[in-house]
Amino acid sequence: QVKLVESGGGLVQPRGSLRLSCEASGITPELDLYSIGWFRQYHGPERRPVACASIVDKSAYYSDSAMRRFTASRDDGTTTVHLQMNALTSEDTGVYYCATAHKGCLGGVHWGQGIQVTVSS
Repeated sequence: QVKLVESGGGLVQPRGSLRLSCEASGITPELDLYSIGWFRQYHGPERRPVACASIVDKSAYYSDSAMRRFTASRDDGTTTVHLQMNALTSEDTGVYYCATAHKGCLGGVHWGQGIQVTVSS
């Protein structure tokens, strides 16, 4: 059974930084997953991909808004991933869900519980 546990959310001021972490367990090759990443939900049910780190190589996917501000990474030899978020704005506010995904940060196959990120002065 796949389990995803998020940590690191909270309140941060605009232009500040925050680091999210996700510890994943129960991932096996038979699941044919490509990445673990972060999806943001704000004002509605849709969860949009923010960034994903590959679990088969060192590649990463970024949404347009995350590009050049966020960095997704994975600890070598593990399925623990991190999202370093810099230069945060109020538009980054939302619930961030860790999820397993296919290539291109597509799918959102298995989900964590979600963690709140609030960017506000």
